[in-house]
Amino acid sequence: MHPNSQSPRDVAGSTVRISIVVPAYNEEGNLPTLYAELADVLHALKMPWEIVLVDDGSTDKTWEEILALHQRDGRVKGLRLSRNFGHQYALFAGLTHATGDAVVSMDADLQHPPHVIPELVDEWHKGSKIVHTVRMDRESTSWFKRVASRLFYRVYSFASGVELENGMADFRLLDRQVIAGLSQLREEELFLRGLVQWIGFPSSKVAFLCQDRLSGRSKYTLGKMVKLAWSSITSFSIIPLRVGLLIGILTSLISFGGILYALGSDLIGFVVPGWTSIVSIISFLFGILFIMLGIIGEYIGRILMEVKGRPRFLVSAQVGIERPLGDSGALER
Repeated sequence: MHPNSQSPRDVAGSTVRISIVVPAYNEEGNLPTLYAELADVLHALKMPWEIVLVDDGSTDKTWEEILALHQRDGRVKGLRLSRNFGHQYALFAGLTHATGDAVVSMDADLQHPPHVIPELVDEWHKGSKIVHTVRMDRESTSWFKRVASRLFYRVYSFASGVELENGMADFRLLDRQVIAGLSQLREEELFLRGLVQWIGFPSSKVAFLCQDRLSGRSKYTLGKMVKLAWSSITSFSIIPLRVGLLIGILTSLISFGGILYALGSDLIGFVVPGWTSIVSIISFLFGILFIMLGIIGEYIGRILMEVKGRPRFLVSAQVGIERPLGDSGALER
């Protein structure tokens, strides 16, 4: 609920709440510092708040640290997923269990600085139901990561028709109305940056300087980043299929040209060269064919996953959450 809206709750004087949602995978060393910095920032806002920490199947003592923080401060709440479902699903799990009228999502490694949260809240009070952040890379950021990030956002925006600015992160504020809108989207492959942008609503942006990771190693390896990029594009667009159609037309024209060449050579009595050219053309066409079959198979696989209707995540334990354990709710599927 937006603070400027004239709702019965507002008329009754109910205090607006803010939730902080943090997915965590093997982040036991970062959570105490994250909590301390968040508590200082949230206390200064003078708004009732909660922190929802989501353990995405960690193999270290992340869950034990969440339990300790809850014992220290009841406003810290925790979800433990039954296995590692991935960052986007853990983030979505936190969003579905957050109770705040404004929900801020961020990472646990402190690369998303808590001191930016008051700026997000200010934009929310001004009427923005979505407040994006745009990452400003530090000088230490590798050129490969800069170029790869810029390339991804350009390709994604072109292929999906959803404009994403370079540096937009999962560090953002969402109004409760936006989260209700997200609950109506049923995609199996989650790419929340794209979904939040696609869903609309008044929005604004806040720039922030990306900080160094406090401890541990990044969970986004090159392979995971490539997988996320491919999933985000194919879940939002059929452009790959259209590109495949274009390639098929071009290769058909090449093959047709080869046929005309062979027929013309036969008419003038010129013997068509031997098997080398034939094998080359056949190999080229089969290569294109298998690429197209792979792309089609990717989309068929996505249809299969959607038809199965499996839940996006499963919660094995929780602390401080009022919703009954095992209550999947409409938001999870």
